Amino acid sequence: MQRRPDPRDPAIAPEHVAGVAEPVTVTVARDVRPEQRAPFEEWAGEILGLAERFPGNLGTSLLRPGAGSTRYHLVYRFSDGESLARWERSAERQAALERVEHLSGGADYARVAGLDSFFTAMTPPRPGPRWRLTVLTIAAVFAITLGFQLLVAPHVGSWPLPLRLLLSATVVVVLLGQVVMPRLTRWFGPWLRGRR
Repeated sequence: MQRRPDPRDPAIAPEHVAGVAEPVTVTVARDVRPEQRAPFEEWAGEILGLAERFPGNLGTSLLRPGAGSTRYHLVYRFSDGESLARWERSAERQAALERVEHLSGGADYARVAGLDSFFTAMTPPRPGPRWRLTVLTIAAVFAITLGFQLLVAPHVGSWPLPLRLLLSATVVVVLLGQVVMPRLTRWFGPWLRGRR
């Protein structure tokens, strides 16, 4: 018999998160017993694979512990709070969680919503040089702004300046946070986290 998820469980998105209409990033930190690292990494690959295939998922990653640490971080990102809540209440996730309890000593959950979420997702415990994220963000803003100027600006040239600027800012922020940066940070993840 399948156990019903308890909405008070910290592993389940609370109501104020479930109602968020912006991207939500979740970080789950687990201290893994040294002799259980290989089985835990296999389990982490499975649950992150399940999350990636779940509707609304924008990406996942596994951050391994640094020297002298046993703490792993599983990071997954969803397009909105409702998609996250559906994943966190899913039978697939519940079944996977039941198989991990003997590998680690519990979990700490953190959730961040909105534009903060993609910057938080790109700040692992040992991030690479911050200039790399700055360069990537500038490149993304430049590409979106150039596209806007070439494709949209000629059609709104008669609009009052404040309205043109509002439209431009809206397009840049929405594309940056919802479309461009999630993909760029996934594609360039190894370079962003590199130490040199």
